[in-house]
Amino acid sequence: MAASAMRPSLSMGALGRIRMMPSAPTPPINPSLTQRATLSTSAARLKRHKYAGARDNRDHSKSRGESAMRGSGTRWRLSMSDEPLPRPVPREKLPPIATDPDHGLWDFFYDRERIVNTPEEDSKHGRAWSVEELRHKSWDDLHRLWWVCVKERNRIATANFERENQKLGFGEAEAKERDKEVLKTMRAIKHVLTERFYLWEDAVELAKKDPEVNLTGEGPAFTPKDYLEEADAAETPDTNAAASPDPAAIPSSTTQAEAPRL
Repeated sequence: MAASAMRPSLSMGALGRIRMMPSAPTPPINPSLTQRATLSTSAARLKRHKYAGARDNRDHSKSRGESAMRGSGTRWRLSMSDEPLPRPVPREKLPPIATDPDHGLWDFFYDRERIVNTPEEDSKHGRAWSVEELRHKSWDDLHRLWWVCVKERNRIATANFERENQKLGFGEAEAKERDKEVLKTMRAIKHVLTERFYLWEDAVELAKKDPEVNLTGEGPAFTPKDYLEEADAAETPDTNAAASPDPAAIPSSTTQAEAPRL
């Protein structure tokens, strides 16, 4: 009773009046608004090819076109599609390529028939040159030895590249030990040359204080003084006096034994 007392009650006459109220007229619908919009305004251009086997739409592939790597042709028919394409010449029919047997690039490999050495061949190497041994070498010898080391390191680097490229899986440790010995020799060469450079600088400073040395580049580089020539003459022994025997001296027993008997 409480719930029904709170609700507004409608009589049957009020409900009849609501049903008999005239509805609002429906406005006419514009036919252009009911037309279904297309997804693309260039649909007609996508279907411009009418030959057999033509695609209805694009495949949106980034690799569309001729590709020598993938071995694929064009997706769409082009203006030159009816022209016969040239075919590659087989490798057997190609003319031989003349190469220079003494070309410098051959020095990047140990053998012309193989790209890398075996681990046993790489491990057969001597020790590095020591600094004490290189101190006795001339400038030309050090220069030649340096470039021999450079050539050897180029060969090792080429072999390491081919091992990684071909995924051979052997020889890395032996090549690393071989390269380490070559690097020791190159460091020893730099050490010796640095020592000689410091000695040359010291010699230049001493020559600047020496009056007998001329560093201007004009005239003789060394001019000795007169007192040096006199000192050298005084120290030279007299050969004529040494050749004549002293009559007062007693001859030795060896001389007497060698003297012929009368």
